[in-house]
Amino acid sequence: MDVKALENLFQNIPHLEGNISRIDPAMGGSINQSYLVTLDNGQSLFVKTHSAQTIPGMYAAEAKALNQLAEPGVINVPRCLYASDDYLVLEAFTEGRPAPDWQVQMGRGLALLHQATQSARFGFDCDNYLGTTPQDNTWRDDWISFCREQRLAPQFTLYAQQAGHEDALLKKGEQLLNQLDEVLAGDPEPGVLLHGDLWSGNAAANAKGAPVIYDPASYYGHREAEFGMMRLFGGFDQVCEAAYQEIWPFQSGYDRRIEVYRFYHQLNHLNLFGSSYYEGCLTTLKRLL
Repeated sequence: MDVKALENLFQNIPHLEGNISRIDPAMGGSINQSYLVTLDNGQSLFVKTHSAQTIPGMYAAEAKALNQLAEPGVINVPRCLYASDDYLVLEAFTEGRPAPDWQVQMGRGLALLHQATQSARFGFDCDNYLGTTPQDNTWRDDWISFCREQRLAPQFTLYAQQAGHEDALLKKGEQLLNQLDEVLAGDPEPGVLLHGDLWSGNAAANAKGAPVIYDPASYYGHREAEFGMMRLFGGFDQVCEAAYQEIWPFQSGYDRRIEVYRFYHQLNHLNLFGSSYYEGCLTTLKRLL
């Protein structure tokens, strides 16, 4: 990283004092180059950067999501200090060992977050990305229409561009879209602010062992959608879900609905990372229909 460019950047961040004393590479996933920057006053910053030409607006959307997730004060979220097309600067936290009740704290924190951020509509103030896949967050009044038209259908369209419209997955997918009103049926609920991409790689414990969440793909959606990604790759167990439901129980039939939201992330991984996710997607569709 260009130290001079970073020094110039930090001059534009209000209330940030100190000079760079150390820059260390940090884990940042496949999209960003990430660094832990230590200032001579002892402050630690987490800096992400990438080519803005490939994923424009990603950091502005992430900053907006982080600020809104943090606002209720019910779950730990890194404080965003600066966002531009090229950089995102966050206050770093010291990662610690998860407390024995980390899963309980996570479930309760998410329930309280969802309760505190209810909305009559579904969407977000800006579009964003799931990985590098664009997400259309145009506001809608109806959740099932939002899920069909702005989540599942665009993923099927992306896949059709490489597989052709005769693919078995796309034929089953059309059935799902046609039956979505029945599959997602339930009593109407408000939208809530979702993290939107909550898997074990986007959550950790701070120095006190409490949950911290980051790298969101947030929007206001049905609260059960949060658990789609949480179930896909593990890291969150039944203790976490039970703790959530102690505060805000799910409606009956939630397992099938969560399977739809899990499938959305499966399909996104198929589009991003290729055919190793194909059979899993097809198996999920067959189970849903």
